[in-house]
Amino acid sequence: MQCSIETVMAGLCGNVEGIRSALYDALTPLGFEVYPFKIGWYNAVLSSSLHLPYADDTLAVVVLSTPSMFERTFRPFLESGGCVSVNDPIDQSIRHYINNCVSQCFPGQEVNISYDYEMLPSRKPKFLAQTAAHVAGAAYYYQRADIAVNPWGEKKMFGVCIHPKLGGWFAIRALLVFPGVVVGEELQQRPPPDCVPSQESRVELLERFNLRWKDGSYRDIVPAAERYSQEQQTYFSTPPGQRMALLRQWGLFSGAGSGTQAGEPGSERGNFES
Repeated sequence: MQCSIETVMAGLCGNVEGIRSALYDALTPLGFEVYPFKIGWYNAVLSSSLHLPYADDTLAVVVLSTPSMFERTFRPFLESGGCVSVNDPIDQSIRHYINNCVSQCFPGQEVNISYDYEMLPSRKPKFLAQTAAHVAGAAYYYQRADIAVNPWGEKKMFGVCIHPKLGGWFAIRALLVFPGVVVGEELQQRPPPDCVPSQESRVELLERFNLRWKDGSYRDIVPAAERYSQEQQTYFSTPPGQRMALLRQWGLFSGAGSGTQAGEPGSERGNFES
């Protein structure tokens, strides 16, 4: 991954489009999408205990992985010997490429990176991934509040983001915050596409995600332009503790250990929050 002189200078100049272009040029070929937003949009929809500690006009960017990330990023990372421990190899590969992107595209510029799996000392996540994707206009975060008539009583129902082109075949991976970049009127908030507009479909989506998440059918609530490959589906449907053995079977990892990461609905934390 290389950033051209033009994209580096565009990023360093501190304008939103320059930063977005630098990230787009570096990360899109690797199977990622990037969406800029203002911190104030995020904080406005959350309680103060969940606010990000930046001024409202500070620039942030949420990074999503698309189905092609597995073949364009994850497999090459494993084949190059980049996986050095039994900690989640997907996490390792994404961290490697995003960290490299930031260091190459924004040398000398402060960029605070948070990953979807990182927690604060309070055990709260560093950021709410689905909320960030929603306010950035990347994917609609369907929640219980989007159902006019509650059919579940007091039962806990988790929300889920749906991408207008990818359905549920994606994950939210990272948040980049540029503390020194103040955003003006050039960045206007646009709502995410409401691609599951009917009440019946929304109920079906939340029930698929909460009650039958292992079958992955929630991902196809809308037609998807791109879906996970069969190999990728096999990987994510494998219990986390058995994934290293699967990678060894595929000849992609030779280290010891089995990994200990716990699973959850969707098996991708970036699509899961309470």
